[in-house]
Amino acid sequence: MRAILIESEGASPRLLEDADESLLTGEVALDVECSSLNYKDAMALAGKGIARTHPLIPGIDLVGTVTESADARFSPGDGVVLNGDGIGESRHGGFATRARVRPDALVHLRDALTPQRAAALGTAGFTAMLAVLRLEDAGLTPADGDVLVTGASGGAGSVAIALLAGRGHRVIASTGRVEEHGEYLRSLGAAEVVDRRELSEEPGRPLQSQRFAAAVDGVGSTTLANVLAQTAWGGTVAAFGLAQGPDLPATVLPFILRGVTLAGINSVECPLPLRERAWAALASELDLALLDSMTTTIGLAGAIPAAQQVLAGQVRGRTVVEVGR
Repeated sequence: MRAILIESEGASPRLLEDADESLLTGEVALDVECSSLNYKDAMALAGKGIARTHPLIPGIDLVGTVTESADARFSPGDGVVLNGDGIGESRHGGFATRARVRPDALVHLRDALTPQRAAALGTAGFTAMLAVLRLEDAGLTPADGDVLVTGASGGAGSVAIALLAGRGHRVIASTGRVEEHGEYLRSLGAAEVVDRRELSEEPGRPLQSQRFAAAVDGVGSTTLANVLAQTAWGGTVAAFGLAQGPDLPATVLPFILRGVTLAGINSVECPLPLRERAWAALASELDLALLDSMTTTIGLAGAIPAAQQVLAGQVRGRTVVEVGR
């Protein structure tokens, strides 16, 4: 088994060509084809507090083929995808050629998606779809007005733009690199690209001009506080990230005077029916050419150096990890 292993807290990750497969536990055994490199994976590889047990194979996503199953829902030969559910944090994850997992969060791979494209979506695409579903379940329609996406150049932000634009929403993308990424974000469907400093530099007034009908936020902290203050009456902000920080320097005024809803998006503990709904929507809706345009592919050995680039904000879109090379 080829795998990246974090052997102890504070230890540098190592690529092992013959890792001990007896490390693995779970009712469903898999040959892993692809994983992906997410912000959380980069933090784990850099020793920034994600790994909750050691030794640990990181990788919060995996796509592969069932080789053995003690659960009747899965049979050898089934293509499957798994995001979150503790893999890459408290259970061994996708940065290996083999895996054993719980069946409770495992989803059959849709025919429309190749393993590489499913990995390109990964946790980021899955989270973006959960956020879009949350906004529309709250009643958002394209006629309501602009939808903001913060952290727009990242994987989840990129997919959220494509999904929202594909559903007819007018999307405003917020990024720290307008000149560098503006054309890319417009190619995904953003109608307008704004500098993140408009929202991130300091908390503004508790209530500001009503600018957005809704928002998808992957940044947190001051940015999220200002987004809430600029969300229109009855709007929903779906929040899943904390790239700027976990704090929220805001007041309750947007909630009690404008009826704004702050909806947290948790992809790790998402129940299976919602997982299946989200993956069905991703497989049927997302423009695969757009997905390919935002995807870079690396081998397993490339994941360790690429983690530092992710943490430095130097990677846009999605990075697929082909574990066999």
